[in-house]
Amino acid sequence: MQKQTALIVHKIAPVWNAHSRVLLLGTMPSPASRSAGFFYMHPQNRFWPLMAKIFNEHFAYKNKDLDHEAAIAERKAFLLKHRIALWDVLSQCMIRGAEDTSITNTVPNDFSEMFSHSAISHVFCTGTTAFRLWQKHCAALYTIPCYGLPSTSPANQGRWPFEKLVEAYRLALQEWL
Repeated sequence: MQKQTALIVHKIAPVWNAHSRVLLLGTMPSPASRSAGFFYMHPQNRFWPLMAKIFNEHFAYKNKDLDHEAAIAERKAFLLKHRIALWDVLSQCMIRGAEDTSITNTVPNDFSEMFSHSAISHVFCTGTTAFRLWQKHCAALYTIPCYGLPSTSPANQGRWPFEKLVEAYRLALQEWL
């Protein structure tokens, strides 16, 4: 059965504070993330294991527990402790399931408040679609440098095995955190 394309409006609040130095941006929350109410909540997405590995920390709640409020609180605290802001490029779009390649009718988020009230100096997009959409909608509006990183999606495991992904993110983030 083919998934239907639907209008999705982003309802997950960004994670950031005045001390945030780096902004990590996805494209749009997946159905699993929208259902759980937080970012990168698909049990097979490698974002949270990647962050734990880079910072040599362990989450009490594993990916299978990611729909739990305590898991969300734990991840928010982790991000803020490491001065990382987290959000998505888009505030709404038409999308089929979690397929970035199906995205149309895009509307970007407004980053003005975040950038004017934080120490964010660099933006990193977690995938080529997020980076392309940043370039299309946001690059001319904001003077903050933006770079693309590989996607943490399980669909990207063939091209980016976990250890290679860890090294790419570690190299990108180490200078700015």
